[in-house]
Amino acid sequence: MTTFEFYRFRFHFRAIDAVRFPAEKAGNVIRGALGAVLHDTASPEAYARLFEPGAALGDAPSGLADWPRPFVLRAAHLDGRTLSAGGVFHFDVHVFDLRAPALSYFRAAFAQLAGTGLGPLRGRVSLERVEQLDLADGAATVADRHGGASVIGLDPDPTPVARVRVRFLTPTELKSEGAVAKRPEFPILFGRLRDRIGTLRALYGAGPLEIDYRAMGRRAAAIRLSQCKLTWEGTVRRSARTSQLHPLGGFTGEAEYEGPLGEFLPWLRAARWIGVGRQTVWGKGDVRVIE
Repeated sequence: MTTFEFYRFRFHFRAIDAVRFPAEKAGNVIRGALGAVLHDTASPEAYARLFEPGAALGDAPSGLADWPRPFVLRAAHLDGRTLSAGGVFHFDVHVFDLRAPALSYFRAAFAQLAGTGLGPLRGRVSLERVEQLDLADGAATVADRHGGASVIGLDPDPTPVARVRVRFLTPTELKSEGAVAKRPEFPILFGRLRDRIGTLRALYGAGPLEIDYRAMGRRAAAIRLSQCKLTWEGTVRRSARTSQLHPLGGFTGEAEYEGPLGEFLPWLRAARWIGVGRQTVWGKGDVRVIE
């Protein structure tokens, strides 16, 4: 049985001051604050593993230049919101590192936001509690120790599937042959998702996937993008460290695929938890299968 394991945590906060999350940038705001306080609260080794992973941590899959960070944020529901003092909010963190405990570092970093603040208003927030969630949103309050990992099965669906519709819930940016893909053709979408899952599993989880990458790629090429209704979302962020502008865009909307999809459906479902494409760490590439 082929599986992917990860941890799903929800961090609950109460605003001490007013807190504003810019439109389409809540995840990026949280990522920036996390990086700043994590640098001060974690050891250099822990900070590097979580925020600047690289070859010093061990053997990387062949040809991998940039290591993906071992977590993603889920905070799109906060985009454009402003909370008054006393307001409550939450966001989720999906952690893929099974080999090194990470929850205590996230908890310690987010607790520091009571002093450093969050968002463009630098509103202070108090960390109220942390929950571990399962795949059905069942929640259990946890401290630095947590329960077992959630497990996603990647084996083919036993029932044949000839058509599937997916929703790109947050901006998704897929690259193919060095350029940004204008449409989510299935071989591109599946190829990026397969490679991301394989890389995360090899670096942080149970080890390399025992699958025939090329054969799956050939079968994915037979799946047709039958229709799509997409909107390109364009926004940018300014790096606090370099002052450079970086694009945050991508397409949102829905696409429908036709062909023998049973083999690929579990992988598409996994994109909800793992993300696909560029800049997944702050929530881009959240893809949902419309069952």
